[in-house]
Amino acid sequence: MNTHWRNIIRRPVVTEKSNFQADFYNQYTFVVDDSANKIQVKQAVELAWDVAVEKVRIANMPAKRGRRGRHIAIRKAGWKKAIVTLQAGDSIDLFEGV
Repeated sequence: MNTHWRNIIRRPVVTEKSNFQADFYNQYTFVVDDSANKIQVKQAVELAWDVAVEKVRIANMPAKRGRRGRHIAIRKAGWKKAIVTLQAGDSIDLFEGV
């Protein structure tokens, strides 16, 4: 891999759904670089947390409209999300040291 894993994985997605998936399905969700593919995400997760990745799913999340105040319309940028399934027995501690 030519780039550092931090250039591929931007941050974890921490929601109720992602916490449920981590607990019951051993799946972790990350915001990844727009140009990243499944192979790069798999290598980055394995390198960063020393785990075995079973499957990677990627979804492009669309841009959305928003509002600032009453009359100002804004556009929120789209982003790419990766859902990483780990092999049984492996886990990632996203809040290590907190």
